[in-house]
Amino acid sequence: MTALLPDRRLNAYRPDLAEARLAGVVTAARYTEGDPARLAVPVAPLRPRPDAAAGIDTELLFGETVRVLDRADGWAWAKADADGYVGYLPETALGPAAAATHVVTAPRTFAYAGADLRTPAAFPLSMGSRLSIVGKRETRGTRYLTLDGGQSVVAAHCRPLDAPADADYVAVAARFLETPYLWGGRSGFGIDCSGLVQLAMAMAGRPAPRDSDMQADGLGEPVGREDLRRGDLVFWKGHVAIMEDEATILHANGHTMSVAREGLEEAIRRIGWLYQQPTGYRRP
Repeated sequence: MTALLPDRRLNAYRPDLAEARLAGVVTAARYTEGDPARLAVPVAPLRPRPDAAAGIDTELLFGETVRVLDRADGWAWAKADADGYVGYLPETALGPAAAATHVVTAPRTFAYAGADLRTPAAFPLSMGSRLSIVGKRETRGTRYLTLDGGQSVVAAHCRPLDAPADADYVAVAARFLETPYLWGGRSGFGIDCSGLVQLAMAMAGRPAPRDSDMQADGLGEPVGREDLRRGDLVFWKGHVAIMEDEATILHANGHTMSVAREGLEEAIRRIGWLYQQPTGYRRP
């Protein structure tokens, strides 16, 4: 019987190169620990191959860290530190590694050229972005934090990484209502069903796998449909929704092309003709 190869989404290996921890598991010409780097753009797609026409598997957010395994032809082959996802992104999206001190808590905000809302917006930031803060300023009563790149962000839109997180991940997910649906998206600019679960839970200090099949396989414990309550997850083949209460779900979906609130029974009837009945229910 042929041994199953490790999941390529979470394990970096090619015939010419593999991550060091896979030595003895997969065959490659050489192995590497990779080099640390962090995302230097607001959001970057992570793709299954070095091709801008390839689909998006997931996204990395500003300040998130990776291990770069290879660089070639303008592409970096990298593994995300937060969830272990592997893929390709433009080499220009990466900068030197640096320790983050704060995380963005607003669904969307801006880094400004200066500590003043009247200065030009330098770039947008999504919830979950990691910031290295080096100073503080106040302008007309509004407090700003200074990034290590010189830009400023509104202090009320961030929290220190060592501060308590919002324990209610469902309330975090609800803040994304009407955010556009984006296959592979994982930000306040566009998000998919499992990205919503992962990002909302991360903001509550609860790590979760990236894709819905990974979440269905090992996130929390199975529960019965009759026992569903706030915070439980409902899975269909290729889809996941969050229970807002015992009768209502929150989910990023291709029907409304947004993060939407919907009755569970209505969703089951609507989704059933194409994707059949739910495949399971879990309590994180």
